[in-house]
Amino acid sequence: MGTISKIHEMLVSKQCSCTELTKSYLDEIEKSNGELNAYVNITGEEALKTAEQVDKKISGGEEIGMLEGVPMTLKDNISTKGIETTCCSKILTGYKPIYNATVWDELANQNAVMLGKTNMDEFAMGSSCETSYFGGATNPFNTKHVSGGSSGGVASAVGANIAAYGLGSDTGGSIRQPASFCGIVGLKPTYGAVSRYGLIAYASSLDQIGPITKSVEDASIVFDAISKFDDRDSTSQGNLGGETYSKLNNDIKGMKIGIAHEYLDGVRDDVKESILKAAEVYKSLGAEIVYFDLPELKFALPVYYIIACAEASSNLGRYDGIRFGYKTEHYNGTHDMVCRTRSEGFGDEVKKRILLGTYVLSAGYYDAYYKKAQNLRGTIVKAFDNAFEKCDVILAPTVPMTAFEMGHAVSDPIETYLTDICTVPVNIAGLPGVSVPCGFNANGMPIGMQLIGKRFDESTILNAAYKYQQAAPENFKDTKWGVKL
Repeated sequence: MGTISKIHEMLVSKQCSCTELTKSYLDEIEKSNGELNAYVNITGEEALKTAEQVDKKISGGEEIGMLEGVPMTLKDNISTKGIETTCCSKILTGYKPIYNATVWDELANQNAVMLGKTNMDEFAMGSSCETSYFGGATNPFNTKHVSGGSSGGVASAVGANIAAYGLGSDTGGSIRQPASFCGIVGLKPTYGAVSRYGLIAYASSLDQIGPITKSVEDASIVFDAISKFDDRDSTSQGNLGGETYSKLNNDIKGMKIGIAHEYLDGVRDDVKESILKAAEVYKSLGAEIVYFDLPELKFALPVYYIIACAEASSNLGRYDGIRFGYKTEHYNGTHDMVCRTRSEGFGDEVKKRILLGTYVLSAGYYDAYYKKAQNLRGTIVKAFDNAFEKCDVILAPTVPMTAFEMGHAVSDPIETYLTDICTVPVNIAGLPGVSVPCGFNANGMPIGMQLIGKRFDESTILNAAYKYQQAAPENFKDTKWGVKL
């Protein structure tokens, strides 16, 4: 039974009240957040108000939904009306949105109890959570190591049991990579399955909101709740594949699980070994393992950084100190004010990506870089379409390594960028992918694998992930932190 189902059962059977449960989570946040730095804004008062509403419903004999009263968290780039939403950037300090993101509207309408907003790499640009203006979130398995990025705060909170689940965003692996580092489950849905309305944009053609949870069952429950069509998002299509939760535990005998040789190139030995062991588990469940070549993967990382930075350059042009957020104190005229505000308000990583994006969009370089990257994006999409003629699901490492130590991203930025090498192809092609724990290295740090599916086929990858979780429960270890249900 997943965490969400356990909490639901506890509330319905009146083993505890929602207020008591919420207070226990808030108490654990107070104890551990100083070391974990998972939360940047704790919304205890709002959480307790919602908990009281749930308790009234239960005491009045009303039925409650599966997510009703379950304490959770949101990444700090998901808009919450009247609650500070900073993208963990100095330039948005003090910004309180005047509307909710669609995903938060969906959950708030179900009386989800939001404990607070969680840490992230600034504007979701990073792979360690350390580019945050508030300092990085740490890993609940070892606080000397990073939680991953950019949704590092959500992964740290869920992994440390100071949130039952959370929503993150995934532009190039920002849900799956921290989930892998923190030994939990992270689902990046198909592009368009979950509304992006109210998600503060990094790269609009790549960004996707999804759940970070303790179990596959929980990921399925949350995905079904948030994957609704939204006419406020022009790319929204909703969950065209239908409900996923009811399809968990379907037989996978005869399923073809593909492994692309290129996904295993350059992967550390302990990670590769865990992936191949997972393949053996699937064999024992009756699945067929199919090996194939996917040479187009070598284009994915450069294509990703060109497209993502180009879109970031455009999306982040709105932060000028005039309309909202941080504004420099000393300036001479409007032009100087905008320059100083952006120079002081953005961190180094964000500035680098804006500069790169502006460069590849500039006259004389647009065709050489941005246009070529978009053409190659089409090539990668077709390559995945061809791959799915050979298999039903693709099995790959989530990250080529385990969580590195705090500060490593500064000392070796190139290796940090390479942590995205296995995850970015999914975003480029708009496919769904789920990261699931599949082992541990010699130091006890989690290793993650990802299952990649066809567009809007979340039910297949979640079912395959669920069957693996049942067959290899030893890889789903708990940490010493937080609320124990």
